[in-house]
Amino acid sequence: MDTQNIAEAVSMPRIGDKAPSFKAVTTQGEINFPEQYSGSWVILFSHPADFTPVCTTEFITFASQEEKFAAANCKLIGLSVDGLYSHIAWLRTIKEKIEYKGMKNVEVNFPLIEDITMEVARKYGMIQPGESSTKAVRAVFVIDPKGIIRTIIYYPLSLGRNFEELYRVVIALQTADAFSIATPADWQPGDEVIVPAAVSYGAAKERMEEQQDMTCYDWFFCTKKIDKEEILNTILKK
Repeated sequence: MDTQNIAEAVSMPRIGDKAPSFKAVTTQGEINFPEQYSGSWVILFSHPADFTPVCTTEFITFASQEEKFAAANCKLIGLSVDGLYSHIAWLRTIKEKIEYKGMKNVEVNFPLIEDITMEVARKYGMIQPGESSTKAVRAVFVIDPKGIIRTIIYYPLSLGRNFEELYRVVIALQTADAFSIATPADWQPGDEVIVPAAVSYGAAKERMEEQQDMTCYDWFFCTKKIDKEEILNTILKK
């Protein structure tokens, strides 16, 4: 692969960018992305190849959690550089033959993109030549209802993803948007959240003296409690 192709393979959008547009054939028909998904959160994720064991465990897990993500207004889209017929055969095998951690007869209903030309994978920097020039790494893009990339996570070929963490990311992003806060390390719904820092000396002084509905450890570090029920009732679809 020459230098130009390497640069093309690893170029990738950034957090805050508009998600690159594409049209693609999938196991659920053609899609027009991200326009078709306007108004929904989306997790667009790639996997190296069909009929591989790590990918199989990931698809079983993700498909088993699809309803949970849907309740959070989040849709799932998979991608690999394999062809459509390979995708279909692999997903049938998953449903008919594979059991993992008690999950069996799992049907994958979210779209799996055919990307044999690697066009989409290259647009999203999913081809990392240092890892493989012919397989997509395990990339994850969390995209908001306006089509803006909000989170990017990359895993090597050998490392299966933690899907509870991906769900936590979606919930945390929605919570931050809805309540104008930030979430601290290891945050889960119901834990304290971080209040934006004061932007003036007077505001910092007032905050430290009054501490209304919050706990301030210093002028720049204040937290408050938002009940788990309030968060989930605000962001989850009923």
